Amino acid sequence: MSRPKIRPYGSWSSPITAELVASESLRLFEITLVGERTTWIEMRPAEDGRHAIVHRYADGSRAEALPPAFSARTRVHEYGGGAYVSDGETLIFSNWKDQRLYRQDTGDEPQPITPQVDARYADGVIDRQRGRLIYVREDHTADGGPVNAIVAISLEGPSEGEVLISGNDFYASPRLSPDGRRLAWLNWNHPNMPWQGTELWVGEVEDGLIVRQEQVAGGAETSIFQPQWSPDGLLYFVSDRTNWWNLYRLREGKAEHLVDRAAEFGRPQWVFGMSTYDFASAERMVCSYTQDGIWHLGSLDLKTLELIPFDLPYTDISYVRATAERTVFRGGSPTEPLSVVELDLNRGDIEILRRSTEVPVGKGYLSGPRAVEFHTANGRTAYGFYYAPKNLDYQGPPEARPPLLVISHGGPTSATTSTLDLEVQYWTSRGIAVLDVNYRGSTGYGRAYRRELEGEWGVADMEDCVNGARYLADQNEVDGQRLLIRGGSAGGYTTLRALTSRQDFAAGASYYGVSDLKALTEETHKFESHYLDRLVGPYPEQKDLYRERSPLYHADEISCPVIFLQGAEDQVVPPDQAELMADALREKGLPVAYLLFEGEQHGFRRAKTIQRALEAELSFYAQVLGFEPAEHTEPVDIEGL
Repeated sequence: MSRPKIRPYGSWSSPITAELVASESLRLFEITLVGERTTWIEMRPAEDGRHAIVHRYADGSRAEALPPAFSARTRVHEYGGGAYVSDGETLIFSNWKDQRLYRQDTGDEPQPITPQVDARYADGVIDRQRGRLIYVREDHTADGGPVNAIVAISLEGPSEGEVLISGNDFYASPRLSPDGRRLAWLNWNHPNMPWQGTELWVGEVEDGLIVRQEQVAGGAETSIFQPQWSPDGLLYFVSDRTNWWNLYRLREGKAEHLVDRAAEFGRPQWVFGMSTYDFASAERMVCSYTQDGIWHLGSLDLKTLELIPFDLPYTDISYVRATAERTVFRGGSPTEPLSVVELDLNRGDIEILRRSTEVPVGKGYLSGPRAVEFHTANGRTAYGFYYAPKNLDYQGPPEARPPLLVISHGGPTSATTSTLDLEVQYWTSRGIAVLDVNYRGSTGYGRAYRRELEGEWGVADMEDCVNGARYLADQNEVDGQRLLIRGGSAGGYTTLRALTSRQDFAAGASYYGVSDLKALTEETHKFESHYLDRLVGPYPEQKDLYRERSPLYHADEISCPVIFLQGAEDQVVPPDQAELMADALREKGLPVAYLLFEGEQHGFRRAKTIQRALEAELSFYAQVLGFEPAEHTEPVDIEGL
């Protein structure tokens, strides 16, 4: 075995190319189980971001459910989720192009069952005994903005839907009891987001209508997640009433706390259709939970309430589904990409049904995460995962330290995980260290930590990213003069705030990031239109604070180059947010690069976009820091450099 070559950090040749990251990485989600069939959605960058529904049968064979012209994706809340439902006989899905619901019976072509109007549907259930569907509908036909409701839609169609429940700003998780006599659902109102305060309601179903409605849990300051009926007709749910998202069930009108643990059994409901638990039987639940940023899977005895964890090699677990014999989930680890995984509940055997990438990468090119905790502002502690540069073929000069790329995740109410991410490895295998930060406000550390961002967005998150970078520089693990920062969406905002507030970074990359909080409040979609009321403050009452925290009005304080990458059809953060910022840097004479991608929305989905964005970002850092990338790709044009 040859000795590693000494090359400057950033200039190492790597088998993890941008093309590999873009074209060979699927996104897997929305897993369901019907009998012995497992179904999930694959978002395929190589097919321009098409969402394919895939069936996997007991004999191991796989088949696509939809013809190539269809893509199962909904725009409710703009982030979607809950795009399909199936009971084995019938598949119902929302088609991306026209946002209509389609019905597909076994062997038949999809047929529309909602009319061609500006309405969107998500998170449905099949009410077979009444020949209908129950769905969340977001109606864009009315004056004054979208109207959300829970509606009933005939399985035969065509039907816009009969309104069953309305009057609140948002709805989610309509779920029928096993006997079809009761419906549970979530609702909430501005300015809350679903992880801040939701109400859990139950109503009786009579003559197809919902009567005798009763709120059974939740409120303006309590978040409820995933209401679900057990096989014996009890209602279970997750609540953060004791700081942690813990499991509860409703029995005789009272909520029983099932597992009192400093762990999160829920997730922020950015999308519909998430599941952290399911029932193997009326006596047994399979549930996932996170502690200190690491996810686990366990078996909960619903009589004794004993929770026994499975011994699994996964650190990120989601979309949990179960039957008496098996459970299926999406799992990933530092050495395994996110995959659809099946666990035999009797034997304990694991089978991977589908990996997000099938291209093997040698362990000599993969950097493992190291969990770090570091002191930040106001005596607080923040968290993250540090990835040192790693490439079996190269090492850096003896006296040098690698540059550090700080990643600020989106949301901001979200979290990063330790799962193998080829995009992270793209950087580390080239000699660039990475710090993936779970700043204050991230999920997985309890409600109190999540709420530390309220009123502090653009301050606490920015401070944590800066202090995390400084912590690693002080430990002499990275070069404190070659610090970089990147982020997408809310992470892009944090990036721009760090660049306009501090002088710690040599360059930054903003992917569809927010630059003007006022414009975001006035222009963004309904779901997030009051998100900033709690993250920053009520608008317009605190408009001065909005201006103070908007990077656009402090562009003159930036002292380093910035690259902006933006989708032309982004409805969450419109392109003018990036364009105004880029113009401001041009006027100041600072180096700036701006790439606008046609056909992309909020979050890039096309392989050619993902590849070009990564290569452009590497070219940008190389020109700024003065190293030569190993690959010869199209350089990005940096104005003013």
